[in-house]
Amino acid sequence: MPQYFTKEGLQKLKDELKEIKENQVRDTKKLIAEARAFGDLKENAGYHDARDKMSFLLGRIEQLETAINEAVIKENDGTNKIQIGSKIKILFDGEEMDYEVVAPTESDILKGKISYHSPLGQNLMGKEAGKGFDYIAGNPSTGSGQAKKVKVKILGVS
Repeated sequence: MPQYFTKEGLQKLKDELKEIKENQVRDTKKLIAEARAFGDLKENAGYHDARDKMSFLLGRIEQLETAINEAVIKENDGTNKIQIGSKIKILFDGEEMDYEVVAPTESDILKGKISYHSPLGQNLMGKEAGKGFDYIAGNPSTGSGQAKKVKVKILGVS
């Protein structure tokens, strides 16, 4: 199943994979060997911690390789419609906000990067500047507060 990324987002995944394989796995193997040298593996917390870290790293390698192998780079094609890679300015409940629409693995709301898979991202995809819609913000069933209908207006798309 294809996973969509911006060029920069895919490169970050490749860089992370390289760092894990070339440095972190090697360092963790050393930790395991050092901890094993202390003997009695049943009660050796350092050994178990290092093994847990190695399991995590191997799982992360698998996730990254799958994402990279299924990656499809999507960049803004120059239309005025919101798509992956679009930089947008919206009026969200009366407050101006700037975002870049990115893949889920690239999203970071604190850096203004919103996933196209997020509820707001899904509502924005394919819309043009000047369009508006009602959006239900918050969801009591997920613990994110009371549901509230807010007005969203797309001020600009680039």
